Amino acid sequence: MKNKNKVWWKEAVVYQIYPRSFKDSNADGIGDLNGILEKLDYIKSLGVDIIWLCPIYQSPNDDNGYDISNYYEIMTEFGTMLHFDALLEGVHARQMKLIMDLVPNHSSDEHHWFKESSKSKENPYRDYYYWRKGKNNLPPNNWPSFFGGSAWEYNAETEEYYLHLFSKKQPDLNWENPELRKEIYKIIEFWFKKGIDGFRMDVISAISKDLEFPDVDLSNFINIINNQYSNGPRVHEFLKEMNQNVLSKYDIMTVGEGPGINLNNCLDYVGNDRNELNMVFHFDHMFLGHGANGKYEPTPWSLIEFKNIFSLWDEKLKNKGWGSIFLGNHDFARIVSRFGNDNNYRIESSKLLATLLLSLRGTSFIYQGEEIGMTNVSFDTIEDYRDLEALNAWQEAAANGKDMGKFLNGVHQQGRDNARTPMQWRNTINAGFSTAEPWIKVNPNYTEINVYKQENDPLSILNFYRSMIKFRKNNPTLIYGEYKCLYPEDLNLYAFERWDSNSTYLILLNFSEANILFEGDISSSYQLVINNYISPNERKALRPWEAKLFKLDK
Repeated sequence: MKNKNKVWWKEAVVYQIYPRSFKDSNADGIGDLNGILEKLDYIKSLGVDIIWLCPIYQSPNDDNGYDISNYYEIMTEFGTMLHFDALLEGVHARQMKLIMDLVPNHSSDEHHWFKESSKSKENPYRDYYYWRKGKNNLPPNNWPSFFGGSAWEYNAETEEYYLHLFSKKQPDLNWENPELRKEIYKIIEFWFKKGIDGFRMDVISAISKDLEFPDVDLSNFINIINNQYSNGPRVHEFLKEMNQNVLSKYDIMTVGEGPGINLNNCLDYVGNDRNELNMVFHFDHMFLGHGANGKYEPTPWSLIEFKNIFSLWDEKLKNKGWGSIFLGNHDFARIVSRFGNDNNYRIESSKLLATLLLSLRGTSFIYQGEEIGMTNVSFDTIEDYRDLEALNAWQEAAANGKDMGKFLNGVHQQGRDNARTPMQWRNTINAGFSTAEPWIKVNPNYTEINVYKQENDPLSILNFYRSMIKFRKNNPTLIYGEYKCLYPEDLNLYAFERWDSNSTYLILLNFSEANILFEGDISSSYQLVINNYISPNERKALRPWEAKLFKLDK
């Protein structure tokens, strides 16, 4: 079977770092590269193999580094290229790998290309971006931006509009232009020659769009993403060209962020025979609970839906491609607040989610702070938030006469800043992140939830992650083996089997506050090897948020 071919990036556990919030080394309130370097031994101690850095390139920071003004320079606040070289050397010296964030769909409006592009219609850089005439003193069409408002911005100098699916300071790059594509491939080559080990590719599915630019039905944003913003007619041509020109020449890994990538088209991106990407991040489980009016008006979701998503993706990719397993990142709420119980069962449910993350088929991704059970934050006012998406949505909601107290609760539940508060290192000022006032406030619960407190506690979430990562490494059946969901209609229990010719594993996860009983058989030959409760109990009995992993050697 093709996906049994052993490759390092399939077996890896990836640790994602949001540099601005990880560790500040120079007392300016902003995390930096030297701060990450200081913590490499800690990261290594987790047992992870790969560090993924969110963007560290030169940027005006309209969208925290996802608006890049120079792809060849390091953001001044984070350090210099010398600091980056030292970090890369430190990562490799510890037998880990480093992947970076490639942002190929848009640049900053402060990038040299865009400054030139906006000067005149005859400028050689004009076609590096999408420019269109307006209609009746309005934008070319009614496309909405991900961050609210129109996806078009008027440029008085040339009397045309440019496309920006995100912030107006993030103009979309025109991949139809072969010169632009060559520039992107040069950027990729530059970083590979430096020795990095791969890229996470930001909204890669959007590099080819619906160039008819039709007006759309604004009531269904998911449809707009799937049909107009992503999966355009040339996306696979572009990805194959990128692979042929650069990616295939290096022993690297790629993971594409895939809005619009779904069960119907995923194999076009990651199929073993496609020569495009190694894996993608899909959002089927991450959009669970988003209301009809968007993420800030959340609705209930069920465990049945959640399980079904993992099962359908495993079935689709098995033997034909490879998957990524993640529950959170810098764009979503904290996993224990979203999928667990961050009140009475924060420790138990954090460990349960770790068990899930590290026992499914696919490459596992852990986001900074998950390993200590960091939670969502509930700031008192919108002024304490920094995320452009939330701030724009707040203004729009206020203009539309929404209940702003209710809206703030939605931000508490779903806002991206939940994942961006500083890493909680110690029970000292600013959680040991910085001696200066941080760029965003620290979650007040840092006095209880921090690395220092958990480091030497054998029963801590942190040490559970370490043992679970080690267990996955020592039991490759959990990486490559088959998968089957048991009792898919059970509202509280996520039970599944993993097996190959060497071993079988039974994983039981109680996603509820109730005591429940597993109805299936557990042969006496099965040994309980992982449990998130300290004291054992009856084999089939599951206490609130209890996780049990049984192993049978053949």
